[in-house]
Amino acid sequence: MTKELKNKLIPVSLALLVIILDQITKILIVKNIPPYTIGAQFFGDFLRIIHVSNKGVAFSLGASWGQRLRQLVFSLMPLLVVIIVVRVYFRNKDFTQLQRWTIMGIVGGGLGNIIDRIFRPEGVVDFIDVKFYGLFGLERWPTFNVADAAVVVCGILLFASFIFNEKKKTQETA
Repeated sequence: MTKELKNKLIPVSLALLVIILDQITKILIVKNIPPYTIGAQFFGDFLRIIHVSNKGVAFSLGASWGQRLRQLVFSLMPLLVVIIVVRVYFRNKDFTQLQRWTIMGIVGGGLGNIIDRIFRPEGVVDFIDVKFYGLFGLERWPTFNVADAAVVVCGILLFASFIFNEKKKTQETA
């Protein structure tokens, strides 16, 4: 195995870890907390572990659509995007190692939620509920899960790495 291939394959472990952690936490929530109830609270009511399901996507967008349309738009299309991202990931030789890890974190999160959309008729299981103190008109941030957190954190890191690398290239050519 070449060093280049090894550098591309090792970050795939993060995608697998995210999928495993996401699915295990969702199984635990479904088995231990009745739907639409609070299972635990921490720091007053700042952080709550609750059991909700989302048939839509972010912020429940599309939740009222028919099941077939939801499956097409929220399962097949994201799966195609993941396939394209993985293909680009393995063909690209210019990604940094940080970018490779963050891309695989995003892929893992995306696949974690796609698994729910395909295999859970009730939709994606969300359970992390955080108080938002009225910022942006929200008393609480929309409930999320491990997959969502991986996509957001890795997405922010990926975006920042592209900006940092562009700045670095600009300074090197100046």
